[in-house]
Amino acid sequence: MSSIIDKIKDIENEMAKTQKNKATAYHLGTLKAKLAKLRRELITPTGGGGGGPGVGFDVAKTGVARVGFVGFPSVGKSTLMSKLTGTHSVVGAYEFTTLTTVPGVIHYKGAKIQMLDLPGIIEGAKDGKGRGRQVIAVARTCSLIFIVLDVLKPLGHKKIIERELEGFGIRLNKKPPAITFRKKEKGGINISSTERLSNLSHDTIKAIMSEYKIHNADISFRCDATEDELIDVLEGNRLYIPAVYVLNKIDQISVQELDIIYKIPHSVPVSSHHGWNFDDLLEMMWNYLSLVRIYTKPKGQLPDYTAPVVLRGQKSSIEDFCNAIHRGLLRDFKNALVWGSSVKHNPQKVGRDHVLMDEDVVQILKK
Repeated sequence: MSSIIDKIKDIENEMAKTQKNKATAYHLGTLKAKLAKLRRELITPTGGGGGGPGVGFDVAKTGVARVGFVGFPSVGKSTLMSKLTGTHSVVGAYEFTTLTTVPGVIHYKGAKIQMLDLPGIIEGAKDGKGRGRQVIAVARTCSLIFIVLDVLKPLGHKKIIERELEGFGIRLNKKPPAITFRKKEKGGINISSTERLSNLSHDTIKAIMSEYKIHNADISFRCDATEDELIDVLEGNRLYIPAVYVLNKIDQISVQELDIIYKIPHSVPVSSHHGWNFDDLLEMMWNYLSLVRIYTKPKGQLPDYTAPVVLRGQKSSIEDFCNAIHRGLLRDFKNALVWGSSVKHNPQKVGRDHVLMDEDVVQILKK
């Protein structure tokens, strides 16, 4: 393990010494690919033990989505979790109070959402410090990450946590790059692009692919990609997870400072101690999770507004809705009647591919 970390440090030092220009782009691309491969070895160690999340870290999934609280020790994660879910996690005014994953559940807008209070991570977590690898391994299973920051030192901590999560293959608030590649038996590397590649030369692309022992492939770019994005696609184990920066302890700053804090993108200022601004936080959580509530309407009855079927994803179809209720429902499915904003007139008869919107009402018609 230490030899891998030493190799990573050597490559990082060499990259820091190398000036970035057209002449060195090929060399830097190769170094970045080597670095990504070593980091993968660090994430998934070979051999018998030590591969799993670890005792007290693995938690069974419940609900429609999972939200993980990530942050430095003693930024108020446990207090925030306790106030939101009613789950008691040990709270103390000293560092490393939480030592295992503490699960809780919140019911919001009819959806059951699991929340995980993860132990505080420290700088160097991606290299295995402070049980950081187990913490980030659980963060990889989350649908949304709450990065809890102390409002008195937010930007320094924000950069460190982003670097730790990025090092573990988590991409925050990003979309997968529009790059596709297909291996073939012969013919070399064939590169096509719909946009001008300002960050990558053909030689650099071939060098990076050669590092992954790919010598024959068709690769297509539908975006102006960087070296890192190409490596992410070749690695194939990257996770694109939305994140909300929860700026805690706003009771300790002035109104003028709060106005500046509000300008940080993807952030919500709160006070977990006083319970301030939780409404904004939960609304942002709902939007970032892309949850959709669908109400059922049995034939000849009024819609049931008390227990919606909650689906994840902005393009949830009638088929997803049926599967969420019962897997066997599609066997007898004929079509569906839909009332709501996804249809032009109410009700409208639709098929299984129709995409639903939040608060639509659906009645399933069987054969």
